[in-house]
Amino acid sequence: MNVEEEVLKIQKKLGKMTSSDGTGQEQALDLLRELQRLNIDLDILTKTRIGMTVNELRKCSKDDEVISLAKSLIKSWKRFLAATPPSKESSKESSKTSSKSSSKSNSKPESNNKKESFEKDKEVKKPIQSSFPAQPSNTTDAVRLKCREMLTNALRVDGEPPEGCQSPEELADELEEAIYVEFKNTDMKYKNRVRSRVANLKDPKNPSLRSNFISGAITAQRLAKMTPEEMASDEMKNLRDRFVKEAINDAQLATNQGTKTDLLKCGKCKKRNCTYNQLQTRSSDEPMTTFVMCNECGHRWKFC
Repeated sequence: MNVEEEVLKIQKKLGKMTSSDGTGQEQALDLLRELQRLNIDLDILTKTRIGMTVNELRKCSKDDEVISLAKSLIKSWKRFLAATPPSKESSKESSKTSSKSSSKSNSKPESNNKKESFEKDKEVKKPIQSSFPAQPSNTTDAVRLKCREMLTNALRVDGEPPEGCQSPEELADELEEAIYVEFKNTDMKYKNRVRSRVANLKDPKNPSLRSNFISGAITAQRLAKMTPEEMASDEMKNLRDRFVKEAINDAQLATNQGTKTDLLKCGKCKKRNCTYNQLQTRSSDEPMTTFVMCNECGHRWKFC
């Protein structure tokens, strides 16, 4: 059985599952995984119209895993549109034009006319798909797919990346895969690691981290393991350095009653006369927590 026959067979089964109440979809996930495994091209998509069937299943399904996998398949198939060959009508018009031009140039030798016609036919065929689109996501886990979606949105803060760079979807897939490889599951540590990458990539005050990752200066494997200090913006790094220097210079004062600074502004009285202390309140791989007190009005707050 060839790929087209297998797709048609799966489409018939999925078509029976697209009821309004979402019932009878027990085998939907297995069928979608089978579609993910098959080498489906633009010709098969056009003939079978499997994309419409999967989209209908996505709309009526109540299973989050089925919905996520259906979205992933549809997204991967949409990439064919960027490499769609010209329509038959445009090909016919171009061939008519070439035949007219060749008939007008009667003064040229017959061999030259054939050569020109052959070259024009080659030009018509140029728009045909030159590269096969990326394969669908290699996971069907609903949590991992959601994390990849969050990372993709974080990478789109400044719009689409420049030409020559990987798409946000591809970058997000690589980064999530690198994080998953480290933890081997989707527990709370995995989720916290993903959330911290999303927050730092979306931070408008830290565009360098996002641009360095998109351009390839920072790899997905490195970004997956970077500490909060390494991901911080230049402004935050400079501020932390100044805190450290002040703490070293006023070590005795910091031990007893805190370090005075004018780098922080009180949220209540708006004055820059504060005292701070730094304590390790979380795990050793997390940054220290800074506790600040305004010397003017006594307001206290925590600076992370």
